[in-house]
Amino acid sequence: MHDVSAARPLRSAPPTQPLSGRLRVAGDKSISHRALMFGALAVGTTSIEGLLEGEDVLRTAAAMRLLGATVDRLGDGSWRVSGRGVGGLTEPADVLDMGNSGTAARLICGLLAGHPIFAVMTGDASLRRRPMKRVTDPLSATGARFFTREGGRLPLAVQGARDALPLDYRLPVASAQVKSACLLAGLCARGTTRVIEDEATRDHSENMLRHFGATVHVGIEGHGRVIELIGQPELVAAPVVVPGDPSSAAFLAVAALLVPGSHIIIENVGLNPLRAGIFTSLTDMGADIALTNQRIEGGEPVGDLVVKATQLQGADIPASRAPSMIDEYPILAVAAAAARGTTRMRGLAELRVKESDRLEGTAAMLRAAGASVEIEGDDLLVHGGTVPGGGVVTTNMDHRIAMSGLVLGLVAEAGMAVDDAGFIETSFPGFAALVNRVAGCQAILPLA
Repeated sequence: MHDVSAARPLRSAPPTQPLSGRLRVAGDKSISHRALMFGALAVGTTSIEGLLEGEDVLRTAAAMRLLGATVDRLGDGSWRVSGRGVGGLTEPADVLDMGNSGTAARLICGLLAGHPIFAVMTGDASLRRRPMKRVTDPLSATGARFFTREGGRLPLAVQGARDALPLDYRLPVASAQVKSACLLAGLCARGTTRVIEDEATRDHSENMLRHFGATVHVGIEGHGRVIELIGQPELVAAPVVVPGDPSSAAFLAVAALLVPGSHIIIENVGLNPLRAGIFTSLTDMGADIALTNQRIEGGEPVGDLVVKATQLQGADIPASRAPSMIDEYPILAVAAAAARGTTRMRGLAELRVKESDRLEGTAAMLRAAGASVEIEGDDLLVHGGTVPGGGVVTTNMDHRIAMSGLVLGLVAEAGMAVDDAGFIETSFPGFAALVNRVAGCQAILPLA
């Protein structure tokens, strides 16, 4: 667990040579969370390979144990979950502490809503500031009762429904977390749970539900989708191979694009089209990124990324792309800062309710490096060019701002520092060591 009282400041500087080599990034965080949860709801024993072993996912593993599942680590990334069956989770004897993980907190609210048990959930200082009403409001229609702090914030207590009712809910904003929470609650309900999204969001929950034997129908409605889940299925244990996290791959890809002469291959990356907006956006900016060895594993498209250094050009990134890259705007902003011309990223309201106000945090990161940036409403404008650097990035407990700031230091003339990189462990253990390996030098070091 990250100790807030023991901040880990780091600094980064331009490497002495191009980035090169083959590498793999940590397992996909979204799929890792879901593999543990669906394994806990399945009958039998689920084997998981490639699980991300960052703090966020380990919190989910601990929560599943408290809810009655048997969760064992067999080796590096290799786990086994013996489930309780749908409706079979048991009342936890202790508080569920979700640390920094908003995904785990919101999805587990859905799990708890459908089970007739009482539970209390909390998180770290960052998570306790994040709104939960977006899930507790629709989940209350199952018959579950939620008790939260003012503003719908953690800690919260929940009394799950004894006979959960199916939901029929239209998402007011595009959110895979809210959609997934509703589907998880719907597993315990008689009848059909229906979720309508006006913009398609990442569909890992739908894919994995099918993988474990649930009946899920997806229809197209305009630019969005209608997802229908038949309640009270018997989920059956199924093996899960977790691909590399595209969000994590994005940091290495941008670093390779920006450090002159670089050429890297990132193997085994999840390429779900509802997650791959960052690579589409980088391609729009002229990035030399090729896909090879494409295949399907566990219902998810996977492949290798071949990335070569490129002089990027500014681009207009449409708001419609936001759901497919909502976590990648900080690192896209780093790419934009080093590009020629202006990049406008549209429709970023959702960034204001992430681990921090990620829109303001991204702008502050670029300003600390001497880059030119503006916020116009919910749009972020970055005027690219030479990045002076030399500043300190305030991370506000946000792991993606921390990693983006360190990548920015690889191309900023005077390098960059981040005030606390400890939270990187929540999603990308070993990030700095991996960057240093492909750089062939100590490009990221502790701040003296």
